[in-house]
Amino acid sequence: MPISPYEQTGFYDTAIAAGRHRAIVGGRWDETGRAAMAALIEAGLAPHHHLLDIGAGALRLGCKAVPYLEQGHYWATDASRALMLAGYQFELEDPARLDPAQLIEDADFACPGVPDTITHAIAFAVFPHLPRCKLDLALTRLHRFTRLEKLLFTVFLAPDAATAAAPYRQADGVVTHSQRAPYHLLARDLEEMAQAHSWHLTRSTRMLPRGQILFIAEPSR
Repeated sequence: MPISPYEQTGFYDTAIAAGRHRAIVGGRWDETGRAAMAALIEAGLAPHHHLLDIGAGALRLGCKAVPYLEQGHYWATDASRALMLAGYQFELEDPARLDPAQLIEDADFACPGVPDTITHAIAFAVFPHLPRCKLDLALTRLHRFTRLEKLLFTVFLAPDAATAAAPYRQADGVVTHSQRAPYHLLARDLEEMAQAHSWHLTRSTRMLPRGQILFIAEPSR
């Protein structure tokens, strides 16, 4: 059984063929892209930095980050390269600023071919769709980027253990779960996971679409 709707056979092909490359990454296309870009800039992203967009989808963030960054400084990964290429084809104002070779299919956070120059990474609205073990894996594998300064990611939280055991309605109306997507976590469990993998977490006060919570992780070196 797929752990996420995105793992269903033919999910991407069917959606892309129907012109739904925007819809399948969660809706609120412009709002969410703007929120992610603003969070990165607030966290210190400048044009000379090198960004890794994890779970980039149809380049909802990429269509804003590519023109902001110096050419060649944007890299993206996603479980579906076809979805990223749909974004490349339909969403970039100037496709010449992005080499499509920098759109890399990767579902396991191994980031094959992504250079060690990465200074900032973001996984916006990625981990709510994946079980906790995937976040654990990402926090382990991203340490290979020795120049990484900050990792931004979003999750849904439940307020306490009793609440987390049942479906929980977030402030924006989304119902989250502990054992199926969209997933929620406990803040204490997230902090313990980060500490176990040598990351220092800061919780942002920024309001995000659907009630997600933004965390900024810095490697403890």
